[in-house]
Formats: sequence, structure tokens, C-alpha cells
Amino acid sequence: MEKGRKRAEQKGQPLQAESAEITAEGKQATGSELESACREELGQMQKELEQAQQQSSEYFEGWQRERADFSNYKKRVERDRVALSHTISANIIKKYLVILDDMERALKHRPPNNEDALWVEGVELIYKKLQNILEQEGVERIPAETEEFDPNRHEAISYEESPDHESNQVIEVMEQGYMHGDRVLRPARVRVAR
Repeated sequence: MEKGRKRAEQKGQPLQAESAEITAEGKQATGSELESACREELGQMQKELEQAQQQSSEYFEGWQRERADFSNYKKRVERDRVALSHTISANIIKKYLVILDDMERALKHRPPNNEDALWVEGVELIYKKLQNILEQEGVERIPAETEEFDPNRHEAISYEESPDHESNQVIEVMEQGYMHGDRVLRPARVRVAR
């Protein structure tokens, strides 16, 4: 073959590419050997492609799981933040309920014959302002008077015989109960008929 090349160069003819491939041993590969080698290489490339697609699919599924986990984490943090906010405001509001109770008791025992009328009007104004503030914060009074006793919203301080009331009906509210949204801040303390 080397001699053929030299002869072609000496004659000034350009060297043409040979149609058959030369193997490592210097032998010419036949068409079927060449086809077999291509198939083998193609099969190997297809395996690599399948592995890459499988790995890509695993990475994508992992990314989707992590994204869903992060979304759930954000929702849980927001829920916890809202719950903590409600708990803090509920604790603060409970402290004001005691003041509201004291003002109700003071207004029940107002002086007779309009003595100190200005004082009474002042206390009533303060009481109404406090009620308005609590209402703006979403605090509502738990209905209890003449209702049926509900242990989720009422606290029984006594059970008594009462001809005027049905069994398990609230006779009297001793201390008002309050709710903040759907949460009981303080149950109504009541006397209940047997």
C-alpha cells in the first residue's frame, strides 16, 4: 500500500480516499463488519441516552418533590404565624375582658336618684369605647341567657331546680363569655337548670 502511495505521488496524481475503512491491524474492513460496528456503537449510544433520560427523570421528580415540600413548608410557617398571632391577641384581649367585667359590675351598682350622674355617664362612655374596640378586634359575646347549656361555650358553676326553665337551660349568666372568631376566649360562667 505504501508503494502505491509513492507511485501516485510520483505521477502527480492526488491521493484519493479509500472506500473501505482500514482497521487497526491494517486490514480492510468489509461492509458487513462496518455495519456491525455501527450497530454496536449505535446500541451503546442508545443505552447511554436511556441512562441519561432516566437520570434526568429522577432529577426532575426529585426537584418536584422538593418544590412541593418547600411549598408545604411555606404554608405551615404561614399557618403557624397566623395561629401565633391569634394566640397573642387572644391573651391580650383576655386581660381587657377583666376590666370590662369590672365596669359592668360598676354600672349595675350605680348611685340611686341620679347622684353623680356625670360620673355614671363617664363610666358608660368608657365602657362603650372598650366594647367597640373589642368588637373591632372581632371579639363577640357568647349568647347564653335562656339558651341550652353548651359545655364548649359555657361553664356551669351550679345546677339548680327551676320551675321557670327547662332542664339543661341557662338560668343566669354570672360572667359573660367571649369568642374571637371561632375560638372561645373565655366561656360564659352560668347557672344551669336541672
